[in-house]
Amino acid sequence: MKSINCNGKLIDLNQPKVMGILNITPDSFFDGGKYTNEKAILSQVEKMLTNGATFIDVGAYSSRPGAKHISEKEELKRILPTIKSLIKEFQQIKISVDTFRSNVAKQTILEGASIVNDISAGEMDNNMFSTIAQLQVPYIFMHMQGNPENMQLNPTYTNVTKEVLQYFSKKITQLRKLGVNDLISDVGFGFGKTINHNYELLNNLKLFKNLEIPTLAGISRKSMLYKPLNISANEALNATTTANTIALLNGANILRVHDVKEAVEAIKIVELLNKH
Repeated sequence: MKSINCNGKLIDLNQPKVMGILNITPDSFFDGGKYTNEKAILSQVEKMLTNGATFIDVGAYSSRPGAKHISEKEELKRILPTIKSLIKEFQQIKISVDTFRSNVAKQTILEGASIVNDISAGEMDNNMFSTIAQLQVPYIFMHMQGNPENMQLNPTYTNVTKEVLQYFSKKITQLRKLGVNDLISDVGFGFGKTINHNYELLNNLKLFKNLEIPTLAGISRKSMLYKPLNISANEALNATTTANTIALLNGANILRVHDVKEAVEAIKIVELLNKH
């Protein structure tokens, strides 16, 4: 049974769910600068919720390769008003906060967010794990080799699947010792990985079920899809749906996407398949 507790409500992840991406950054790789005023933000979130998103993942810090570093103060200035506005407008909303900073995690959870999504799995802030234990919220921890500024310079592994699995096992042990209950792993497609590494992980995603925690797949419109096809991120919706379907067949419990409607449809089709 794979379920997580979001603000007192149990969410069953045996039936895969969709997490809609809301980047309130000026420089994210796909939708940077699109959602920087309240009207645009509320309209986009309403669309994602109507289309079937269970979670909305709000990020105020761009982690695309080579992205500009911003201060904690700037991140809070961007994200707190957005969280307040979303909670006010959509009372039942389940917000995931995409941050690697423990203080940002804490302040947004206190404002009503439900989940912390950390691209660095505690590596970029030593206080993150103890903060998660104190807040008792679901925690998504991602594998990344290096940091956003240097991760794509020369990613090297002997066996990428084995190394990511070992990395997660260590993290799970540390977090369980601190009493964190709800854990979700994210292999980190595109974060310190070559295109071949990404496809090896996608192909081996089912092995991550052995960790006995839910798996999140964040593949939406990434360069692992559009580069081999010689297209742009804008043209990568079809490739995204294909990759999401493969991820679902390999056991993904959450799809983190820019395009919610198509991801929900992929889940429905795979569920029909699984009935037979």
